[in-house]
Amino acid sequence: MKSISDKFWWRGLIAGLGAALAGGGNAAEHSPHSSPAPTERDAFVWQADEALGLEGRGWTDTASLFDRLPARAKERVRPPVWGLSHCSAGMAVRFTTDASVLRVRWTLTRRSLALPHMAATGVSGVDLYVRDATGRLRFCRNGRPTAVTNEVTFPLPGGREYVLYLPLYNGVKHLALGVPAGKKLVSLPPRPLSEAIVFYGTSITQGGCASRPGTAFPAWVGRALDRPVINLGFSGNGKMEPELADLLAELNPAVYVLDCLPNMTVEMVSERVEPFVRRLRAAHPDTPILLAEDPNVRDTPTPKGKVLRRIYARLKAGGDAHLYFLPNTHMLGEDQEGTVDGTHPTDLGMAREAAVFTRCLRPILACP
Repeated sequence: MKSISDKFWWRGLIAGLGAALAGGGNAAEHSPHSSPAPTERDAFVWQADEALGLEGRGWTDTASLFDRLPARAKERVRPPVWGLSHCSAGMAVRFTTDASVLRVRWTLTRRSLALPHMAATGVSGVDLYVRDATGRLRFCRNGRPTAVTNEVTFPLPGGREYVLYLPLYNGVKHLALGVPAGKKLVSLPPRPLSEAIVFYGTSITQGGCASRPGTAFPAWVGRALDRPVINLGFSGNGKMEPELADLLAELNPAVYVLDCLPNMTVEMVSERVEPFVRRLRAAHPDTPILLAEDPNVRDTPTPKGKVLRRIYARLKAGGDAHLYFLPNTHMLGEDQEGTVDGTHPTDLGMAREAAVFTRCLRPILACP
């Protein structure tokens, strides 16, 4: 399967050619390394970047706070993977506040705000959720990007816990949250990595083509199971390479979800899946590993899916008690309305995938 965009897009991402693709607005008005001071006019107090307690990071030794792979991975992974690792997919800020209004300011790494088949709100926007009286996180507001540096004002119900999801297909240089002077904003620390679901996969895993960061299916699963999520989806480049197996093995999550088939050929599946699983298993003998089949609107195994099923059966017969398999049944629904282009899910398709993954992961993680 091709990348969510095409080769030109990710090459442009890596080469820094995004400025030629779209009018992205003005350069950042504020230093990417400092929080702007409140003025007498607005009297807002700001918290920024490291002070916000960013969740969704697998590594702390990154070149940028908002990178998804450690800096040392640059010399180990292919350039497209490295370029896509600068996207902030899956990252979120959790906080509480007694304020009735919140300001969010974010500076992006690329001027290209949208893709031909994916809205700017998903590619480059931010997405605010609030925990309601039942304890469930529900959509509150979306921050629509109009330039490289953006600022939005959100009215809040007040006195609640919030989650702010970051862009799926753009990177973030700087993030700041502001509340009126005299109000409190308390950042919640990231939940332990040992509780996290690590998703490794393709453009669909990264979030294409969700309309908002919160409707990418890994984010949906994270809310449903109340678990932190590490999103390692790499558009067009989830190919189960040994370098990625070694990097993932450095993590110690609650479960690994391997969802790479859409980017792989039959030959790649035959050659790479079993060694990839064995590398993870050598480092984590008891950690659950879920192998996901590639979705299609027919709900039937593809040639790649048939190979994956044989590999799964062989590994299970070999005694791997913590290996699981997720068939593609009902992932996209039966009405062919779940995708933008026959492959990448709409929000409807993302909801359907999230429901299937959640049902599978709930007993694996012993979630209520």
